Amino acid sequence: MQNKARLELADYEAENLARLQRAFARKWEFIFLQAEAQVKIDRKKDKTERKILDSQERAFWDVHRPVPGCVNTTEMDIRKCRRLKNPQKVKKSVYGVTEESQSQSPVHIPSQPVRKTTKEDIRKQITFLNAQIDRHCLKMSKVAESLIAYTEQYVEYDPLIMPAEPSNPWISDDIALWDTEMSKEPSQQRVKRWGFSFDEMLKDPMGRDQFLRFLESEFSSENLRFWLAVQDLKKQPLQDVAKRVEEIWQEFLAPGAPSAINLDSHSYEITSQNVKDGGRYTFEDAQEHIYKLMKSDSYARFLRSNAYQDLLLAKKKPESEQGRRTSLEKFTRSVLCANTPFSKRSLSLTR
Repeated sequence: MQNKARLELADYEAENLARLQRAFARKWEFIFLQAEAQVKIDRKKDKTERKILDSQERAFWDVHRPVPGCVNTTEMDIRKCRRLKNPQKVKKSVYGVTEESQSQSPVHIPSQPVRKTTKEDIRKQITFLNAQIDRHCLKMSKVAESLIAYTEQYVEYDPLIMPAEPSNPWISDDIALWDTEMSKEPSQQRVKRWGFSFDEMLKDPMGRDQFLRFLESEFSSENLRFWLAVQDLKKQPLQDVAKRVEEIWQEFLAPGAPSAINLDSHSYEITSQNVKDGGRYTFEDAQEHIYKLMKSDSYARFLRSNAYQDLLLAKKKPESEQGRRTSLEKFTRSVLCANTPFSKRSLSLTR
């Protein structure tokens, strides 16, 4: 468009321009007019501003449309390209900085003589390969089976897939939810979820209560009470942490404690050192030890106990034994079952 020598197109640029002209043949006149208008606007700018814009434009196209034969930084990682060209010299670093004292440019790398492999290099390679062998790798088929099993296990608890049990009384003619809230017995679906994992049971307040009753029958409730106390310690205000740490130590771990727990010597030694400078995570090692102990021993016995099996096989109470309904329930039921629009007359009838 401009006949200045410094703006003449290179061969590859001329080829790209011809390709664009063929692609936009129908709109090329419109594109040409827009370019001419932009040039007229640029001529009105200061000389310094024009130079800055020109250098910015050249830098942009050098990065995004480099000269053929140069590295395209938007499509190839320069560090990876450098490692491939010079594997003996370039080494990994945590912060992206090479270990050599004098780093070379990633684009223009001078040819260097290939260093012979030494015994030390072979030892490092053997160590690296052994570490790769020891890594825990899973087959995609096993991962897929695990995900499918997890999905099938929790599908009945997903309200987007399965209807909630009991159903919402605000949108259906079922008041079982009110009776469930008043009842102290957990539902079968809730009890079944306790058997999925130890964590599922600990997340449910009613599950923790049932597990605590079972441990009390086995005279080992101090384990769960210690675990819950440590969990509560992590939520305490900072000003109360030191006092609470001392209370937990005196109750569960101090010599002659009223509710002493069974800890191994290593965990006890670490915990006794941490108590000197009490914090929210003072009993972390002891809590982990007790958690593994309950998960591997007490939890398995709880699932086999008669208390859990009775809750799991418990039948829903018949409707006649559900007790009287509250006034709010009667009002809700009458509104939901009414075929006529809500009015003052229906309100007086429900009263």
